[in-house]
Amino acid sequence: MAQLIQTDIPAPHGLLEGLLRLPDGMAASASDGEARPAHAAVVCHPHPQFGGTMHNKVVFRLAAALVEHGIPALRFNFRGVGRSTGAYDEGRGEADDVRAALDALAARYPGVPLLVAGFSFGAWVGLPVGCADARVTHLIGAGAPVSLLHADDLAGCAKPKLIVQGEQDQYGPRDALETWFARLPEPKRLTIVPGADHFFTQQQSELAAALDAGLRAWFG
Repeated sequence: MAQLIQTDIPAPHGLLEGLLRLPDGMAASASDGEARPAHAAVVCHPHPQFGGTMHNKVVFRLAAALVEHGIPALRFNFRGVGRSTGAYDEGRGEADDVRAALDALAARYPGVPLLVAGFSFGAWVGLPVGCADARVTHLIGAGAPVSLLHADDLAGCAKPKLIVQGEQDQYGPRDALETWFARLPEPKRLTIVPGADHFFTQQQSELAAALDAGLRAWFG
């Protein structure tokens, strides 16, 4: 079974509350003397002002899918959520939180390529940060809020991108989504889950299958 480790992530405003999910038998850090993972991931949660936390079901699914492929997954609460210090900052400070989480994961696994995954607000904040960070090699967005996350935010980003969207996503309608996705640079992969809303309410298994397929395409 996967291991779950509570961790506090240093941040300029104090700390971020985190949960590191590890594949079975994997070391919590490179210093433990065991084999390092091939990749490690930071997973970002939805909007803090609308109940978003690292315990959101889609965020859990993202982390679980990564761990099933041997990738440690660090979930964390943005500033002002749970035990995380600070206050909501309309995405600006939250981008710094993503950077702090990447720094913490890179400190655990020096030299290991990183991924950034995010759901909704987490994708809006996390994917541009991941694009700009040389340590990050792959990006995953679920429920991309295309009215906020403009294609220009990812312009020139040649890193592999996996987008998983519900067919009935109210924050990323299919027409707008496909227009947005067409403007993203390659390499990229889009999976639309039939009938699913923004939260994949009745399609959690289909979400997991789409994530698994995308990760298999990348990593085998």
